[in-house]
Amino acid sequence: MNHQPYSRRRQQVLDRLGDGVAVIPTAPERLRNRDAHYPYRFDSYFWYLSGFPEPEAVIVLIGGKQAQSILFCREKNEEREIWDGFRHGPASAAEAFGFSEAHPIASLDEKLPQLIANRGTLWHSLGHDAEWDRRIAAALNAVRADSRSGTRAPGEIRDMRGLLDEMRLIKDAHEIDLMRRAADIASAGHACAMRACRPGMAEYELEAELSYEFRRRGADGHAYTPIVAGGTNACILHYVQNDKLLARHSLVLIDAGCELAGYASDITRSFPVGGRFSAEQREVYEIVLAAQQAAIEAVRPAASFMDYHQAALRVLTQGLIDLGLLAGSVDGALESEAYKPWYMHRTGHWLGLDVHDVGDYRSNTADDAWTRLAPGMTLTVEPGLYLRPGAEVPRHLHGIGVRIEDDVLVTAEGCTVYTSAPKTVAEIEEVMRHD
Repeated sequence: MNHQPYSRRRQQVLDRLGDGVAVIPTAPERLRNRDAHYPYRFDSYFWYLSGFPEPEAVIVLIGGKQAQSILFCREKNEEREIWDGFRHGPASAAEAFGFSEAHPIASLDEKLPQLIANRGTLWHSLGHDAEWDRRIAAALNAVRADSRSGTRAPGEIRDMRGLLDEMRLIKDAHEIDLMRRAADIASAGHACAMRACRPGMAEYELEAELSYEFRRRGADGHAYTPIVAGGTNACILHYVQNDKLLARHSLVLIDAGCELAGYASDITRSFPVGGRFSAEQREVYEIVLAAQQAAIEAVRPAASFMDYHQAALRVLTQGLIDLGLLAGSVDGALESEAYKPWYMHRTGHWLGLDVHDVGDYRSNTADDAWTRLAPGMTLTVEPGLYLRPGAEVPRHLHGIGVRIEDDVLVTAEGCTVYTSAPKTVAEIEEVMRHD
């Protein structure tokens, strides 16, 4: 375990705390049913500052001249380790993860009042978890109850998420490396699904191909519930049933990414079940692909987050006019938002430890402007068109749903596309050839 990236981030937080103290818990384990748990997934903020994978853990960061980073975690327990697996224990964890000290999690409630006493500011994700709000309130009340001895409680409580969101928006070298690897694995999974696709298969069979390839290549699993949507199902943005059969002359849309060491990839590809696009499918697909290319070209430092959405929107709107779904000028259709029946979402989102990662989309300036892109930001670019059967859509276009999504890193020169799954018509039809 290389704890240096996490230690550096903790130091960055400590440098900004002044005489404050920050409390950052990980996520609790969750019961699925009876005594079976959901697979454990740590809290993203906690992981960002620790790299510590176990549940029942809390970070306390104390600023000032004698700054401290303290970990509270489970003690070693031979019996529980027989049943549930290895535990680091406080002594081992402090050294392995670069903390100045570590203590048993059972001692946290007793020690927390001492740790927050006589500090000007308490940093905590207020309102994020009711149980933690209660524990923080109890610690504050314990300090206030001792006020006659000269002890004082923090005079200000600030939301830890604002500070960490700002940090997490710009990825460091360690994060960029992990996200590149996650993108490589997910790209291979999508190519594998294309090669495996046959008419008559169930959507969940393609999902299984993705799951296998993700795990085979070392990913922790899916970063989110995958979408495998054949035919008109592709016009349902968050379709996750994945239980219908794939018809020969339809398209299938797969939106799936893997998670690696906490970091997500997020890819969408749309391709013909039978291996070759029909003329109508190809026409719609090429419009979306051109829109995505225009959006990627608009991703560069100092551009606003809205710029690349507008670039995609202009191409999609012209495409809807060319298809006969809209009339009039592009500018008129954009102003009236006449495109919205067939394109109803934005062209991307931040990406990182969370699939829809943290970070402001609008600046905190007086004009409430969209956030300006900067090197190190990572985002998705995912335009689409969804032609649900209806009176406004000619029959030959019914049920064609196309989305194309890639993961993009903003660089000093412009941007780099992380993801590499087959994307052009020629690439897709080549990888799907069954000679």
